[in-house]
Amino acid sequence: MRSIDDAADGPARARTARWRAATDVLAQVRAQPGITRAELARRLQLSSGSAAEITARLRTLRLLRELPAATTRRGRPTGELTAHPDGPLVLAVQLRHRDWRCTPVLLDGSSLDGASGRHPGGEPDAVLGAVAAAIHAAQRRHPGRIMLVSMAVAGTVRGGRLVQSATLGWGPVRLDRLTELPLLVGNDATLAGVAEARSGAAAGAGTALHLIVDVGVGGALVVDGRPITGSGGAAGEYGHLPFGAPDLRCHCGALGCWDMEVDGRALARHLGEPGPVDPHGYARSVLQRAGGGEPVAGLAVERVVRALARGVAGLVHVHDPEVVTVGGLAIPLRAAAGPAFDDAYGAALMSHRREHPPPVLDGRYGDDGALHGAAAVGLDRLTDPAGIAAWARQNQAVSGSRRARRTAQTVPSSATPTSG
Repeated sequence: MRSIDDAADGPARARTARWRAATDVLAQVRAQPGITRAELARRLQLSSGSAAEITARLRTLRLLRELPAATTRRGRPTGELTAHPDGPLVLAVQLRHRDWRCTPVLLDGSSLDGASGRHPGGEPDAVLGAVAAAIHAAQRRHPGRIMLVSMAVAGTVRGGRLVQSATLGWGPVRLDRLTELPLLVGNDATLAGVAEARSGAAAGAGTALHLIVDVGVGGALVVDGRPITGSGGAAGEYGHLPFGAPDLRCHCGALGCWDMEVDGRALARHLGEPGPVDPHGYARSVLQRAGGGEPVAGLAVERVVRALARGVAGLVHVHDPEVVTVGGLAIPLRAAAGPAFDDAYGAALMSHRREHPPPVLDGRYGDDGALHGAAAVGLDRLTDPAGIAAWARQNQAVSGSRRARRTAQTVPSSATPTSG
């Protein structure tokens, strides 16, 4: 598996320097698709000539498209900038407990035709085989355009590798066999946190905490739009904090994990029912029972919601976020027992925080958060100087090949080579 950063090795580093201004331009277009060239120049403090030169270069490389902008006053005409429809793509992939999704994404974050499918779990080979086939199919649909794959996976990721997934029942698994393209791998909850912090419910917050309940709890602390992932990338495993009963062993191998108190496994224990094969689906069914007026189901949901709220308060003490966002099952759980959450959250906070506690908000992206986050970090890489340089080289190679074919087609069939 090659890396997109190969473009920056050795002498190529000097060549990528010319793309630094282009990275700034593309960042503005990502933040505001349709931004005018005049506004772009103002924000980046560029002269109109420099802005025109950079955007013209990016149009030539099929990175940007410029459309005429409506003018309301006199002056030189300007254009609105968006991602080029034939430009490079990030392939955002999400692997969850029972399904997978695969979506090509343009430079402005808009998505193209995607694919999805369910999997039965079990051994990794069959599951990853289906994902690999979807990646290859996307490459066939968009030949030469997919520059990297950015993958969100329900598991612990360290050093860009999946080291354990209690959700999938896997130990260490090599994911680089999925594709020959450059591959980024991130924890799904971490990437969902990135999406919420950049453009979701926590947008504008300098420090945001995101938590997601699925099979257990994951999350991320995001500072200025970037997740704090620790020395090896495995930070955010909040579900394995010892907030649970010390005699309960988690699938991760540890005792007392918070995971065991806040998902379908906890609901089954409270109801005296067998441990579920599918904790997520089981939790949904218990929520339906509670919503239908079953008293014991309602009490089980309330116990789980209180355990969730107390853990959130503990993490607020640790991280001091401006806002907390939640996703996955945390949203319907809170909706089913909101007063219990608020009561337990307030009671668990230190007294100096109770007057102005960090708000706990439902995430904007719901089940799509991890996919949005995977696309965002993939686009970060694709639009850095090394990523732009890699696309420029590929674009030039394709253009050269086309010119050679056109030249060959213009040579008369009767022509013979001369010697000398």
